Amino acid sequence: MNSSQELAETEDRVARWIKQANFSSDTKVEFLAGDASDRRFARVIPPKSRTSILVVHNNSIDPTQLPMLQVTELFRKLPVNVPAIHSVAPELGIVVLEDLGDTTLASAVSKGNKEQRTSYYQEAVNIIGTIQRGSRQSSKTENIAFSVAFDFDKLIFELNFFVQHFLVNHLDCRVPRKTQEHLDAEFQKLASEMSEEPRVLCHRDFHSRNLMVHKSRLYVIDLQDARMGPDTYDLASLLRDSYMELPTEEVEQLLGLYSQLMNVSDTTAFRERFIRTSLQRNLKALGTFGYQIAVKGKTRYAEAIPLTLKYLRKTLSGESRYQHLYKTLSTLVPELTPS
Repeated sequence: MNSSQELAETEDRVARWIKQANFSSDTKVEFLAGDASDRRFARVIPPKSRTSILVVHNNSIDPTQLPMLQVTELFRKLPVNVPAIHSVAPELGIVVLEDLGDTTLASAVSKGNKEQRTSYYQEAVNIIGTIQRGSRQSSKTENIAFSVAFDFDKLIFELNFFVQHFLVNHLDCRVPRKTQEHLDAEFQKLASEMSEEPRVLCHRDFHSRNLMVHKSRLYVIDLQDARMGPDTYDLASLLRDSYMELPTEEVEQLLGLYSQLMNVSDTTAFRERFIRTSLQRNLKALGTFGYQIAVKGKTRYAEAIPLTLKYLRKTLSGESRYQHLYKTLSTLVPELTPS
């Protein structure tokens, strides 16, 4: 099914939902940009009722098994601000959410001042702490978020995804056999070290476009992929965000805030974990961007590549332990060589 057929199918199911909800024919629908998943999003604007956001899945859904519903309920209890779930239409594959508006953390920061940015990012770090502390008390539940993890297989899959979809599909690189062997060895070590770290609950995609500013507070969205993983994972997502670059001194202050909140005793080891997680996270993000552009035709993700490569170059060039990986990747990605 091509994109036009997918959109037509989505429009049909949204129209059927509007009819089932007994909204009038002059109800307006705005289709939103969405994320890197196959889901589609629509804002429904009835003339005499509240607006809602419809999350439209490709197929019918089982509400008892849908990660989005399970994780939303878990986060709500922690407590973390999340959009309310108004209803579910299983046969249409639709979840109806509270409309939080259009102001993401990224857009709020771009329009605000330094004090507002500091306040929002401190709140974001506090949310990470709430997720990690609260989930310790909930980890014995049967919530799906506790049954999946950033284990070795998941991490190595994401690193190989980078090779296939960023290097090969997006950059049209021919990766020589010897170079691939070098990458395999480096990626095996990276995935092994990360998978052996103690695990906490991670949102998994905790960046400035998945945090909404609503009623002057941050709300968390796109949480269906939450899983167990390194304590630095959500921090790396936030502070090495492909869509928003923070000044170095502010990153340091926010890392310090997290250390205080979570009583980190060995700050040197913590910093090493943060750098390692940032490296894997940025490689994973580039793989996603390459896939979305080359395979799905979503060219808007190209704008996030330069900043992600900037982070990657900074990490690789500044850490002696990654010099071999830096040399190998620089032969394939010219943007990684020193300017």
